[in-house]
This record gives sequence, C-alpha cells and structure tokens, in this order.
Amino acid sequence: MGQKVKIEDIEQIRSLVDSFYDKVKTDPILAPIFEQRIKGDWGKHLDKMYRFWQTVLLEEHTYYGSPFTPHASMPVNEQHFERWLELFNATVKEKFTGDKAKEAIWRAEKMAMMFQAKIKYYRENEIYPLK
Repeated sequence: MGQKVKIEDIEQIRSLVDSFYDKVKTDPILAPIFEQRIKGDWGKHLDKMYRFWQTVLLEEHTYYGSPFTPHASMPVNEQHFERWLELFNATVKEKFTGDKAKEAIWRAEKMAMMFQAKIKYYRENEIYPLK
C-alpha cells in the first residue's frame, strides 16, 4: 500500500483529493449525486477542492468562497454525509499520518455536521435562500 506520509504541501493535498474522489466516482451512494451536479467536469471541481484543502490545512489562502452554498440545494441526507465521511476518513488513514491528517478528519467531521444542520434547518423551515 505504500508508506504513509505527512500532509505538508500541495502535492499531498492533491493526492488526498484525487484518491478520495476516485472512491467517490465509483461509490453507488455518492457517485450519482456528484455526477448530477458536476456533469463530468471533474477538473474544475478537483481544482476547487485542492484550493479548499490547501487553505484549510496548510493555511495557504487560495480558496475564496462559501463551501456550504453549493451543497444547500443538493438532494442529500444523513446517509450521503455518513458515506462521504467514511470514504474521506478511509482515504486519509490509508495515505497519511501526523497532525494535519488528524486535522483533516476533524475538519471533515465538523463540516459534515454543520452542513447537515444547515440543510435540515432550511428544509424544515421551507426556506431555500441558496441555489
């Protein structure tokens, strides 16, 4: 499987993102959701994810925007978030070690919790301010 490495620069971020989305693209739960939104334009999405995780984990500010907004109107539920976390955490644990790897998992879990709570709020209150 190869030796685990620390997340220290953009090359490890790209490896994390690419490995994770390779799993997503073939996952029966997540692939249809992503394909519906991305419509095959994975390059654009992956570039955005490189910049997002580079900003979050390396504090190199290359991502600007709101990560929640694109997810607000997606047809996702708890099952999708659980699977997303399962695949993300597995990818991190397979390939990486160290503090940044632990932080990646922690941040992904917090993000999933926040996204679910916000989506639930919008749905329960029948408000859809974000598209």
